[in-house]
Amino acid sequence: MANNIVVLGAGVSGLTTAWLLSQDPANKITVLAKHMPGDYDIEYASPWAGANYMPVGKEGSAHHKWERDTWPALKEITEKYPEAGIHFRGTLIYNRKKDQETDTGKWFSELTQPNPWYKDVVPDFKNVPSDQLAPGVDNAQEFTSVCINTAVYLPWLVGQCIKNGAVFKRAVFKHIADAANAHHTGQKADVVINCTGLSSKTLGGVLDDKMYPARGQIVVVRNDPGPMMSTSGTDDGEDEALYIMTRAAGGGTILGGSYQKHNWNGIPDMNLANRIMKRCIDICPSLVTKGQGIEGLDIIRHGVGLRPLREGGTRIEKDKVDGVAIVHNYGHGGFGYQASFGCAYTAVSLVKEVLQNKSRAKL
Repeated sequence: MANNIVVLGAGVSGLTTAWLLSQDPANKITVLAKHMPGDYDIEYASPWAGANYMPVGKEGSAHHKWERDTWPALKEITEKYPEAGIHFRGTLIYNRKKDQETDTGKWFSELTQPNPWYKDVVPDFKNVPSDQLAPGVDNAQEFTSVCINTAVYLPWLVGQCIKNGAVFKRAVFKHIADAANAHHTGQKADVVINCTGLSSKTLGGVLDDKMYPARGQIVVVRNDPGPMMSTSGTDDGEDEALYIMTRAAGGGTILGGSYQKHNWNGIPDMNLANRIMKRCIDICPSLVTKGQGIEGLDIIRHGVGLRPLREGGTRIEKDKVDGVAIVHNYGHGGFGYQASFGCAYTAVSLVKEVLQNKSRAKL
């Protein structure tokens, strides 16, 4: 008996969930979304992400489990599917204790621990000896991680879903229950999976007022400094960040960034852009030819994305709205990619519970 499933949203969370579900031939998947890979819109967070694996979940939390469970999947894709646009990258993390109470410092607090839980997950983890630390840096670590070219990876996920029979359609809904009537078979969906991110704030039947943005601004350049790196904060502002990552497959290098909560402005702030570029060069002089400053950067574009944060954390749970079975998977903040598989595994297990209940009801 076929299971008719609608996935609402085509960001990394929706596509990962759809791909896992599509691996069961009994599941007939329709992915419905306002925005699809290839679009660049302020509402659509996934294309703007770095993206990489730098865990930030507090040890013992569900977030910790989601990130831990995601690493093996990203590692396998990197090794087996070079066309997915992910590559391994040496990574350096710098921590300054003075950043602990800033928004950025709190965001990165688990990442910058001297003895983090993920030391047993990622390859090649080691602490940087204290005599090698720059002035003002209290601890640092290095390990091997991955960096994802979102412009390649998101379409690759679409392709994997289509190969398994999933159907993609553009759609905009005022109410989540309406999505159940838009399955490609013409039949009503047995379950709708809500992966609408920040749009869950305004989607009828959800209207989650706990959702809010954390504005991230980046500069994408052609320069390749080598390793990825990040710091616990900056001296330029409590909601500004410093990270550098070169995407796979010619995707350019991301220079970041910011973590501006409740800021919806989609226009790049050029003063912020200049600060981002300057501090990236300061920490990584190899970005430019010796002696050059910002003018040594070959800029591809400036970008702004809105991370979908949620008070109380990510929502992954079952729901029923106007008689329609719903599984929510949204509110991933700035860790959508690095928790994508862990979150999707949880959502898929809830979908299976819904479908089992449907089967029992028909018996």
